[in-house]
Amino acid sequence: MQQIISFFIRNKNFLLFAFLFLISLSLTIQSHDYHKGKYVSSANFLAGGIFGFKTSITDYFDLEKQNEMLSEENRRLRLKLSNKGQDAVWTASEDSLYNILSARVINNSYHKTKNHLTLDKGSRDGLKIDMGVISPQGVVGIVDGLSEGYATVQSVLNTNSQIIGAFKKSNHFGTIKWDTANPNIVQLLEIPRLAPVALGDTIVTNQRSTIFPDGLPIGTVSRFDRDPDQDYYQIDVQLFTDMTAVKHVYLIENTDAPEIQELKLQVDDTEQ
Repeated sequence: MQQIISFFIRNKNFLLFAFLFLISLSLTIQSHDYHKGKYVSSANFLAGGIFGFKTSITDYFDLEKQNEMLSEENRRLRLKLSNKGQDAVWTASEDSLYNILSARVINNSYHKTKNHLTLDKGSRDGLKIDMGVISPQGVVGIVDGLSEGYATVQSVLNTNSQIIGAFKKSNHFGTIKWDTANPNIVQLLEIPRLAPVALGDTIVTNQRSTIFPDGLPIGTVSRFDRDPDQDYYQIDVQLFTDMTAVKHVYLIENTDAPEIQELKLQVDDTEQ
């Protein structure tokens, strides 16, 4: 204890300088948008570097499982190309409105209320805010943060996430939310009582979204219920993507999204 006290006494001037410097730096970042943006970008870069190093080590011990997943994805894509299968993951044609990029997940949280993933690519690789993110199995989330070399993704397991989901068989649509109870089950809200609902029904993305293409897989109905005096179902959806083990993802950009959003803003301004 005496040594600790002596250390603080010997270095009191330096420690006071460091303390005041940190306070001034914090105030500068909080009061200036430019400095705040630089800080966030630098933080993403630093965190991304650490996560990337950690992932390169853990991935080495996970090669067999990842090879099996990539092999299965290749099988499904081959079925898609040969028109012999109906369950293949969506792919974009050359004249599609969508661009597709790939990335690797270097960090993933799924036990919090507002979960995120970190990707090993960023703005210099063509990634943009609001790009949709999917795994070979289904929807993962939406890009919400960027630095030059890394990106963060708002996971579908985030209480702020609101992705449009629809029944593949009937096109009744609602909003995908997460109640934080189970990392592999989300809730589909706002489905009216007149909609036909059954266990095992497939839920997909809907064309009303400007982020995801129509028909991307999300999950299947694992439970549903409706009180007699309620107008909407309570529906649980088992995700196709195992959100606790996401490694490789694809990023989807709707090239017409800015034009659609601009038109929507014009309509909203007219209605006000």
